[in-house]
Amino acid sequence: MELEYLKQITMMDTQTLDKIMNLYGNDIWNYAYFLTKQQALADDIAQEVFIKAYFGIHTFRGQASFKTWLLTITRHTAFRYKQAFFFRNVTLKDRLHTDASSRSAELEYLDGQFTDEIWAMIMTLPTKFREVLILDLHYEMSIKQIAEFLNLAAGTVKSRLYRARKKVQNLLKENGDE
Repeated sequence: MELEYLKQITMMDTQTLDKIMNLYGNDIWNYAYFLTKQQALADDIAQEVFIKAYFGIHTFRGQASFKTWLLTITRHTAFRYKQAFFFRNVTLKDRLHTDASSRSAELEYLDGQFTDEIWAMIMTLPTKFREVLILDLHYEMSIKQIAEFLNLAAGTVKSRLYRARKKVQNLLKENGDE
């Protein structure tokens, strides 16, 4: 759902803030989590993103979707946090929810373990590879959208995606999962 009227407002009310937090809160938190590998830091970043959106709504020009604008704020905020002295790496295990209606508990468990393993491998990649994979796989952005979002050439995005996928494949081979 796109909030077209947001392009024209100069101040946001709390009702609108609640609405955008409900619509985009999970996406913003997940992206912050993917970038930082820390739940508490993702909480802080998501909160800061919505504060920035609340006070900076007048800067939203509508050139991209509102969600893209929020993801851009998230990215910049996360990178600022990463540069701060208190940032430290911890291991991330992302829990993906799947439809278990017709699968056995054992298959569901094994599939979840494998998915967790792959996401853990992705999270070990350097940021430039991890980020394009996450935008591609989780947010289902096109090459063009990723290129615009990261301010990169489409060829660079394609190259990074190729190299990131290759690195994950090599990690899978090393672990005997492929």
